[in-house]
Amino acid sequence: MSVKQLLIIGLVWPEPTSSAAGTRMIQLVDLFLNRGYKITFASAASKSNFSYDFTGKDVNEQEIELNNGSFNVFLKELTPAIVLFDRFMVEEQYGWRVQQECPDALRILDTEDLHFLRNARQQGAKKNETADLFSDMAKREIASILRCDLSLIISETEMEILATQFKIDASLLYYLPFLEEEITDSAIQKWIPFEQRADFVFIGNFLHEPNWNTVQTLKTKVWPLLRKKLPDADLNIYGSYASQKVLQLENKNEKFFIRGRAKDAHDTISKHRILLAPIQFGAGVKGKFIDAMQVGTPAVTTTVGAEAMKGDLNWNGSIADDLEIFTNEAVKLYQDKEAWHSAQQNGITIINERYTAKRFTNPFIDRVDQLISNLAAHRQNNFFGQILNHHIAQSTKYMSLWIEEKNK
Repeated sequence: MSVKQLLIIGLVWPEPTSSAAGTRMIQLVDLFLNRGYKITFASAASKSNFSYDFTGKDVNEQEIELNNGSFNVFLKELTPAIVLFDRFMVEEQYGWRVQQECPDALRILDTEDLHFLRNARQQGAKKNETADLFSDMAKREIASILRCDLSLIISETEMEILATQFKIDASLLYYLPFLEEEITDSAIQKWIPFEQRADFVFIGNFLHEPNWNTVQTLKTKVWPLLRKKLPDADLNIYGSYASQKVLQLENKNEKFFIRGRAKDAHDTISKHRILLAPIQFGAGVKGKFIDAMQVGTPAVTTTVGAEAMKGDLNWNGSIADDLEIFTNEAVKLYQDKEAWHSAQQNGITIINERYTAKRFTNPFIDRVDQLISNLAAHRQNNFFGQILNHHIAQSTKYMSLWIEEKNK
């Protein structure tokens, strides 16, 4: 049997130490490697010092160019069975070329989170209005979902929005959350106990607007209240790509510290007693809470922060949208060992019942195999997708070819 080729086209080279999106991508790479796929990871982005080192994994790395026919030549030679687009912008740029050169390749979109949803909530929060989902970005992202054979959705809330608000057929969507290791008794025994932990922590990539907004909320609204009640505690803010405006928020007298990039998120979070994240807008599910649960650190967040993460289970801490209540809950968890242990236990249950990789990998690969076997019929049922592919092939194709000629 010939080895199946998977081509992943990355918006960026994955950085698992910088963002949950990077972690998610490596989880997908491992999932397909474990099923015997030969993987090529391609991106037009420049690598950074923090880009994932694929050495030791059977992954071929390929630098590609935007708006360049060399990508078509590369595609023809590779002839992948599956092409996975990392976010809808990548599908917009390369989808028509894949369609042209590899019409029989299964096209999968990894949405990461729904960008239009996050953007709509951000605009709504700024204007103090209800989020308007029916934006130009929604038209672009949903068109991309329709053009692909399958879209991976990380949040059950997003699955519901796509099905009910936008009437996307269920056959085009697949719920695939973070794929985590089970929390075992031996892992729990290594956790730092309550008495040996101190202080509060927040962690998040500062290129991500919801994280920057959360840090501002902590600085101006939450920490002034919390400091009065717990004057001996510090708040430590970690995150990659901290700009000058972030660094300027540090105030040692107020015990508000900007610590910069965490070398190891698990190790950093594990030393603190509580993760604080008064998230005001966003989408998807939050990797910081998964990390916190993996090391037994309870979290206090908002409804939108915890969205779609716990299902019917109890949260590993507290959920409060009113910032005064949020602060009181943080104080209680910080001081009450029994409540803290109970929250920690909730986190173990959430990971083991909702995020362990073994629950999702087999059904997902079965779905992929089924689609590859019945691709023509699947596409026939998605006629709107065919219409969009027909038109994008014309419009985007000629815009891209024009840019290519101009670049010459």
